[in-house]
Amino acid sequence: MTRLLDPAVLRSAAPALFLLLLVVAIAVVEPGFGSPDTLLVVLADTTTLFTLAAGVTFVILLGSIDLSIPSVASLSTVIVALLLPRIGVGAFAVALLAGAAAGLVSGFVHVRLRVPSFIATLATGGVVGGVALYISDARNIAIAAEVRGLLDWITGTSLGVPNIIGVGVLALAFGIYLQRYSRFGRYSLAIGAGEPAAWAAGIRVNRQKILAFMLSGAFAALAGILLAARLASGSPTVANQLLLPAISAVLVGGTAITGGVGGIGRTLVGALTVSVVRIGMTFLGVNIFAQQVVFGSVLILAVAITLDRGKILIAK
Repeated sequence: MTRLLDPAVLRSAAPALFLLLLVVAIAVVEPGFGSPDTLLVVLADTTTLFTLAAGVTFVILLGSIDLSIPSVASLSTVIVALLLPRIGVGAFAVALLAGAAAGLVSGFVHVRLRVPSFIATLATGGVVGGVALYISDARNIAIAAEVRGLLDWITGTSLGVPNIIGVGVLALAFGIYLQRYSRFGRYSLAIGAGEPAAWAAGIRVNRQKILAFMLSGAFAALAGILLAARLASGSPTVANQLLLPAISAVLVGGTAITGGVGGIGRTLVGALTVSVVRIGMTFLGVNIFAQQVVFGSVLILAVAITLDRGKILIAK
């Protein structure tokens, strides 16, 4: 009992408890929100956001940031829409490789050129966004009806459960494995907790950082594949509005912006919270334009709560 009242335990459990209370509160006001069908819709709708946020979690655990993820996701939708009729399922592999390549560029610029991750990924995102606009001729590209069957592993259902939820479960399992059971995950936490100590311990910090950015790009590309399947089209700007929700999901889940604390499981809780807030506001009749205000406010609050001020002598 004493352990349950420990402040550290309560702080760790706070995001999950808040999510539970939020679902209950909305369900009390709007009973339809608590129905199994609605909850399945929430889970399916959350999968894309979670996948996008899961990748950037690895970067944030290092104490860095990746602002290129919406551009990478948008490029992925364009690649799928363009190549699916030509090379079939190979389009998915090309999209994932393109995402990893974008992450590699971000990581190289950040690590080798010693450019802050904020600037490095902002610049990479601009380049990737430009590529997406160029190869798509700045237009939406519909996926032909005759090849949409190749997207059934995302858009179909199995035993009444949307397949996209299964994709999200696999992404979650892979992320948890990397974080908890691989040296990459352990080293990432060590670097985020204290990079000088990680260097002193013999960890190849630069390689870890580049791998993290590549993972972030690959996960962003997967999110783009999911978006393309759900929308049956590709667009060079379709994911532009997902950056703020994705970062919010990571931080609301309890991963510290300064690194060293958090993980994929917490990001899932954060992504569900963001989705419940958004869908809940729709159920309650809140104006859709208020969502950005809510997300911005939640992000400020989450950063204020999770920020490790001991690592920051001066806020710039």
